[in-house]
Amino acid sequence: MHQSTFLQTDISNFAGSVVNVASIPQRSPFRYPGGKTWLVPRIRQWLGGKSIKPIEFIEPFAGGGIVSLTVAFDGLADKVTMVELDEQVAAVWLTILQGDAAGLAEQIVNFTLSPESVANILSQQCTTSFEKAFRTIVKNRVNRGGILAQGAGLVKLGENGKGLASRWYPGTLQKRILDILTIRDKISFIEGDGLEVVRQYVNHADAAFFIDPPYTAAGKKAGSRLYTHSTLNHDELFRAASTLAGDFLMTYDNTPEIEELAEWYGLDIAPVAMKNTHHAYMTELLIGRDLDWARKS
Repeated sequence: MHQSTFLQTDISNFAGSVVNVASIPQRSPFRYPGGKTWLVPRIRQWLGGKSIKPIEFIEPFAGGGIVSLTVAFDGLADKVTMVELDEQVAAVWLTILQGDAAGLAEQIVNFTLSPESVANILSQQCTTSFEKAFRTIVKNRVNRGGILAQGAGLVKLGENGKGLASRWYPGTLQKRILDILTIRDKISFIEGDGLEVVRQYVNHADAAFFIDPPYTAAGKKAGSRLYTHSTLNHDELFRAASTLAGDFLMTYDNTPEIEELAEWYGLDIAPVAMKNTHHAYMTELLIGRDLDWARKS
């Protein structure tokens, strides 16, 4: 096991390995704060390098689900389990994975987006998961940064001055949902507490876990603005992960507090280069048991 401090590392040392997200298949219907499209090649490297394919891949904090969807589409595990606590996000996954996915895709492609129609949808009181899923998709596409948490504002000028419609691609959303429909028999969805699911699967040696919680450790306040459920006992999550019989990979902000947690629980760390939403280079930490494979890439 190798550990060292990366906080003072010049990001230029990692810039060559920053992933061009445009080269990654966009599977998710969400625009998601903290999305992990840039990490997809590392996930393929991690799981593809195993001598035995995991029976089950579990993502306790699924969010936009790009990692789980990649694993399912690429056949990197026999079964995928997604977990999400946020009821808005969960409604979308429940509809796509267990409900009327084709109906949702059709409603999206037939929706005429305007300030008036958006205001009408966002003001509705939803009584079914399907209605909540459609409202969530609209909200995700018209809110700045795709943020679903309370208080998020609507896009104003948007891309190329298109305003609310600047992130509304109904044909693309329809195709992504229908594509997921073709492989949804590989995916299970749990609406619930990701940390509790980690505890429940602690003895599953044939499972692999990707753990990407809301980044609210070290007093980081952005999480409460980005996520409805931002409160999490990070120390307990590290403890639970360290007891897993199966392999796991965690991602976290590159901070001294996270390094200390990893060291306390005997976990390995490695930096991975990325660009944030403002196109600035930065690193996040990969955390696991043995990350030599990540440092060699």
